[in-house]
Amino acid sequence: MASDEQPEKSSPHHAAGVDYEHVQARYLEERKLKRHAGPLLLWGLGVGAVISGDYFGWNFGLSAGGFWGLAIATFLVAAKYVTMMFSISELSVAFPHAGGPYSFSRQAMGPWGGYICGLAVVFEYVLTPAVIVVGIGGYLNAVVPAIPVEIWWLIAYALFVGVNCWGIELTLRISLVVTFLAAAILIVFYIAAIPHFKAGLLFNILPDPGRSLHFPRGIVAGVLKAIPFAIWFYLAIEELPLAAEETKDVARDMPRGINSAMATLVVLSAFTLVLNPGIGLGAARIGVSNAPLNDGFVALFGVGKMATILTLIGLTGLVASFHSIIYAYGRQIYALSRAGYFPRFWSRTLPRRKTPHVAMIGGAVVGYGVAFVIKYAQKIGADQVGAALLNMAVFGAVVSHLMMMSSYVILKKKPFPRPYRSPGGTLFAWISIVLTVVCLFACFANPDYRPGVWATCAFYLLGLAYFGFYSRKHLVAEAPEEEFAIIKAAEQELAKK
Repeated sequence: MASDEQPEKSSPHHAAGVDYEHVQARYLEERKLKRHAGPLLLWGLGVGAVISGDYFGWNFGLSAGGFWGLAIATFLVAAKYVTMMFSISELSVAFPHAGGPYSFSRQAMGPWGGYICGLAVVFEYVLTPAVIVVGIGGYLNAVVPAIPVEIWWLIAYALFVGVNCWGIELTLRISLVVTFLAAAILIVFYIAAIPHFKAGLLFNILPDPGRSLHFPRGIVAGVLKAIPFAIWFYLAIEELPLAAEETKDVARDMPRGINSAMATLVVLSAFTLVLNPGIGLGAARIGVSNAPLNDGFVALFGVGKMATILTLIGLTGLVASFHSIIYAYGRQIYALSRAGYFPRFWSRTLPRRKTPHVAMIGGAVVGYGVAFVIKYAQKIGADQVGAALLNMAVFGAVVSHLMMMSSYVILKKKPFPRPYRSPGGTLFAWISIVLTVVCLFACFANPDYRPGVWATCAFYLLGLAYFGFYSRKHLVAEAPEEEFAIIKAAEQELAKK
């Protein structure tokens, strides 16, 4: 009898240059997930995945483009995300699979399109926790300087991969609790900062020769250079469709969770953008800080127990995102592996917990390694590690966004059931596509971070080569995303006849 990871027999059909294999029933039984999420837990997962953007990462956009450069970039990115998330809500209900983005592009563009999108998502979600863990290390190193940041990185990965492996119930509940706490800390900061706010501090960045204090890097150049950091205010909210197979009522709960989470993030980003650099030493200091919220607390309360306590509590924002995105990369790797795009053993789940432990551990090893290599092999300063990783993660994100929104336009012309419809339809999708193309160009706007983006492109090509030469010949016909696409393709062929 064949093992559960080997084909039971060759598939009698081929499709779009790929070969399918059938697997035993035990294969999917060992890769089951549990349904546990409702709209509130989805809100916690979505906001939690992103809220670290208000704690760390966004602030480098101040140095890159000045306050107005970052503000304009944030407005454009917010418009891109709002229109995109309405479209994704519709897709996630129509195709409620753990593959999420990969599933959307698989239905619209075939196996190659699905893999191109899914691989971009994996890069985004494996690199994003690496960015966040650099932020966690920065905050903790500010409180306990004796412990190297690399040790904090290791502790963070070990702890939260462990929690995610324990079970979906614990993962979602912890996400909800720490997200509430992280949002509450931000609100406390906003209330405390308002009386001390000084508009002039937003414009104290030394301008380049010939530039103004309002646009110290220029208008167009400043906005483009700030866009990758503005994306950090919203990056990873698009992970929510990955929870489709673990959601109780997808048609009702997924759109509610996505749209409420998006609204929350827009409000938080506006307050953070204005208030954090408007106190203390202003944008000049916040724009290069590894712990901008910590600097804000110090400006408000001084160096003492109160600032330290609030900084430690404020870590919950980074923890919430770190914890939630470990969940996200685990599910995307799991889905691609279950369908045969990645090695199949990566989709194994723990027998009792039903969590994809292999995928989450593997992603953690890669993420830690990337942060370590960038810090030491390139010998750049600690304040640049997070920014370099951020640009690499953003590149993966915008590629996946372009694929998803293009898929939406294609699928809109096909007769799929749509329990939820985007209020803007195809218009919203095209708005998001245009703004996504701008964001894609922006990834290359800052020469300091281009090597990291080009390195991501190189690894992307290696991943495509793996699919082209090997895994496309060993896809799993019974994987939910593939089975759904195969059935729909067969139905459409019959309809033509």
